[in-house]
Amino acid sequence: MSYDLDESTVRQAVATALALHADRPGRFLALAVAPASPLADVARTVERQVFEESFGNDTTTMAGEYTRYENDSLFFLVLDRRTGLPAGAGRVIDGGGKTLDDAPARIGTDLSVIVARHGLANGRIWDFATLAVLPAYRGGKSGLAVSSLLYRTFLNAGRLAGVRHVVALLDQRAHRNLKLLGVEFAPMAGSAPFEYLGSPATEALHVPFPELIPSIARQADRLRRLGRPFRGGIRARGLRRLIVRRVAARIAHQVSSGDGLDERIALPGLDRRRLVRQL
Repeated sequence: MSYDLDESTVRQAVATALALHADRPGRFLALAVAPASPLADVARTVERQVFEESFGNDTTTMAGEYTRYENDSLFFLVLDRRTGLPAGAGRVIDGGGKTLDDAPARIGTDLSVIVARHGLANGRIWDFATLAVLPAYRGGKSGLAVSSLLYRTFLNAGRLAGVRHVVALLDQRAHRNLKLLGVEFAPMAGSAPFEYLGSPATEALHVPFPELIPSIARQADRLRRLGRPFRGGIRARGLRRLIVRRVAARIAHQVSSGDGLDERIALPGLDRRRLVRQL
């Protein structure tokens, strides 16, 4: 397990993966990989790079926070064929992981109350633990492609694994982006934001997994129809606001439907039987 691979090691692992999936079209390839895969360390390295830049969470911090959850993690990784390097990564932790361990003390609510309030005793829980897009891919078409692929890979893997609940500890900025996408998170047990791991405003959240695709599809429809209200907010004004709204509608449609995304996503070695057994 490493959060600090050198570039040559990263390039070698990425080159191997791209060669194995050369039949997939497009600039970007998205993968879901198990925690023991060499690509999992590539994802961990991306996590650390982004979280250190954004919140000051260095290798020691990341290892300290996530080591106990490594065996229950599934990683999502987007690779760039043009550069031969990763563009973004994410992680889910099976069973509620870090969110259900950390949230009770942060929001002042017993775990038993959280479980009862959100029906967590029934069905598989995934902790949407991390989402990290490297600086070079933020904004513009490439950045939107990377984040869209990460979201869609999460949805595809979650359906395969039969997930029923998603919990998360999200920085408010990340939550704002997901609101505009159409994800209808609810504050866990009616809680308020709090300071957490370098973020001044983190929220403990829950959403039933089966509601994700329908709610994102509804958001796409709302955003396409000018004059209709939609979830989330767009800070731009005038023509820029209209452009952002149209782009958001397209992304929500693609993420909910898989159009233009699914052919670029692979779940290597993780068919239904193996995925359920590993997680």
